[in-house]
Amino acid sequence: MSTVEDDLTPQDPLPGDRDVDVAIVGAGYTGLWTAYYLAIADPSLRIAVLEKEIAGYGASGRNGGWCSALFATAMPKLARRHGRDAAIAMQRAMQTTVDEVGRVTAAEGIDCDWHRGGTVTLARGAAQLARARAEVDEAREYGFDESHLALLGPAEATRRCNAEGVLGGTFTPHCAAIHPAKLARGLVRVVRRHGVRVHERTPVTAIGPGRVRTPAGTVRAPIVIRATEGYTAGLPGHRRTLAPLYSLMVATEPLPAPVWERIGLAERETFSDFRRMIIYGQRTADDRLAFGGRGAPYHFRSRIRPEYDHEPRIFDALRECLATLFPVLGAEVAISHRWGGPLGVPRDWSTSVGLDRSTGLGWAGGYVGDGVATTNLAGRTLADLILGVSSDLTSLPWVGHRSRRWEPEPLRWLGVNAGLRLTNAADAVDR
Repeated sequence: MSTVEDDLTPQDPLPGDRDVDVAIVGAGYTGLWTAYYLAIADPSLRIAVLEKEIAGYGASGRNGGWCSALFATAMPKLARRHGRDAAIAMQRAMQTTVDEVGRVTAAEGIDCDWHRGGTVTLARGAAQLARARAEVDEAREYGFDESHLALLGPAEATRRCNAEGVLGGTFTPHCAAIHPAKLARGLVRVVRRHGVRVHERTPVTAIGPGRVRTPAGTVRAPIVIRATEGYTAGLPGHRRTLAPLYSLMVATEPLPAPVWERIGLAERETFSDFRRMIIYGQRTADDRLAFGGRGAPYHFRSRIRPEYDHEPRIFDALRECLATLFPVLGAEVAISHRWGGPLGVPRDWSTSVGLDRSTGLGWAGGYVGDGVATTNLAGRTLADLILGVSSDLTSLPWVGHRSRRWEPEPLRWLGVNAGLRLTNAADAVDR
């Protein structure tokens, strides 16, 4: 947010009671994409988006900037539930969604530092190399060839991303590096231009069939969409719908050309490796390394507080990880920015989108951190569902899926944090 050309002043708080055709709760990517495609399809629709803070305040404005074809639910899991063809259709829809985001940002003049350089995932150790090979084997099993996911030898992997100790890796072209806040703030300008009312600084206290309650008034609408992701637990009745897990990030000062010659990422490839506790990074348009990872604790009763965005222990670990990956940076990597925030995780780690026609209540989310592109697919799908359009999107296997609720406390706190500890322990064993 500190590098967008926007004063970030909240605009158009809800002035009182309103009647609209579609009310959307949450002005992140999901809510804004849904509003965008609805407004394009039917400009006569009265659409209101309600946001507690400002558009893009949550994960949409502060993520790692991977507009990728990653989908939280693995193809074998989808195939077991819905069949092989449905699993393949879901993955292909994600791949075309990357192109769709690029198309819209270009058509609407959203300058979000878009660059489609693909993703290189490094194998740094025997266990990670085995996982790389297994991932490629799985892709082949579902008919995706080298043009979708390629196995890299040590020389090719190192050429793309010259990290320490690389034994190989994988590469997929289905990812673009973006500036996430520029995309979010660009989207809100575009939807407003198309006639959508985005009410910032308007907290929602409850949602139900036909209504959205706020301290400023009630918005009445036959269709109400919940697009609150990591903040869903704050809504009455949704404490156990999604668990808010924190991911934290750091960014370096802009690095000089000789350092980038040593690191690589010449095509602004996004990068990761095959450890279990996820890390992710990109070379930004202004030549910083933006780098993040999971591992911050889950907080009791799904609490979300501003101070949880800053975990010094995690920031130190991310800085040390960068120095280990790229020794050219030196032991004391110059970090200019540190931040974090919650993402939404369903109990079965299965992202979903849907609309209950009997109540008019719709939803999308549970992206498990892979939402930059998936939110666009969700917005297009919700638009079709709301407009009653039967399409290839509305027949995808994630439509209508309902995850069971998370366990009550203290079981949720014990289980999630135990899982995080076990993941860290497994990576330590690999090392």
